[in-house]
Amino acid sequence: MTLKFLVLSSLALLTNAHMAAFHKAMYCFNGTASGQVNYNNDDPVSPLWMLKKSDYWFHHVNQCDDFPPAPGDFLELPAGSSFTVEVAANRGVTSLSFNGQFATDWGDGGNHPNDYSVANLAGAPLSSSGCIGNPNMHTQNQSMAAGTAFAISYQSDISQVTMDNLAVFTVRYNTPWKRVTSYDVPKDMPACPADGCTCAWVWIPNGCGEPNIYMQGFKCMVTGATSTTPIATPKPPVWCEEDQSTCTQGAKQILIWNQAEGNNIAVSGFDLSGNPKSPAYNSKCGFQDGEGFHALVAIGNVVSDTSPQEHRMTSLVHRPLPPQRLQQLLHHPHLLPPRPHQLLDRLHQLWRHRLLHHPHHLLHHLLHHLLHHT
Repeated sequence: MTLKFLVLSSLALLTNAHMAAFHKAMYCFNGTASGQVNYNNDDPVSPLWMLKKSDYWFHHVNQCDDFPPAPGDFLELPAGSSFTVEVAANRGVTSLSFNGQFATDWGDGGNHPNDYSVANLAGAPLSSSGCIGNPNMHTQNQSMAAGTAFAISYQSDISQVTMDNLAVFTVRYNTPWKRVTSYDVPKDMPACPADGCTCAWVWIPNGCGEPNIYMQGFKCMVTGATSTTPIATPKPPVWCEEDQSTCTQGAKQILIWNQAEGNNIAVSGFDLSGNPKSPAYNSKCGFQDGEGFHALVAIGNVVSDTSPQEHRMTSLVHRPLPPQRLQQLLHHPHLLPPRPHQLLDRLHQLWRHRLLHHPHHLLHHLLHHLLHHT
């Protein structure tokens, strides 16, 4: 029996398989059998549903997190540029196995039309839920793919990574889709410790089957870093499709949903398209395509390219001012800080000290500021 026959027999089982991001710096790159290399590895692709945190966290349910990448293997994150992974149902259909001979544009090793959809399957199967079945991307077409993301923790030891130090730093809308997938890296990402950071690839499908989540780990390293501004403690995202002003601002946690414990979001009812709400790494939960460093810092933090004057003003945000200083700002609006969140902070202090006696005074000063600073 030839190697090619064995491989093709294994790949024939990919129908209804799920997806993971493959790279040599991933945990359980070679599988989860000690001392063995599984070139058809699909251990990280299984979905996570109604599990204890000790099982879903970094895919511990099958001990994936117990198999770190080889020493020195990092997923490099070039500050201000992008990086690439291969999103597939099996390592065997990536460039990382069999010299890439079974890799195609798609994550199942198959050939599908560019406008692949449930309306143009070109002979591929439908899933039991009426969606694209192979690869099992949990979507009807590219525009409905929910979005995937990477998060980073500045902890080198994966056992020290928590929800409070793992922050989403990049999002790619309308994925998973094709095998080769690139993600943007904010230019102001700070450097990792000498032993690297820990990253996670995460995804929540938009329906098309069991409402589960995906999470897998990587050893990662920010390269070309120039900023020293630390990433803020991330906060839980919220559903905000109907009103983007209610979205969580700044650094956000990954989404934990439909697990036995540790969920940080709950939804009910229907989204604006009329489908059951499903949290996702897109605008429905306040994530922007590509994201950026603004999504990693606390409101009021200073990024490395601010001017000295902006730095001084930003450092004052949330620091209470004496009433006489607030009175001075009231009579000299040009002294108000230039950035909107700083302005609102100052106006809020004026209101608290009863120096703005009516709501229309607040609006007057806001309009005055906008007229003179835009």
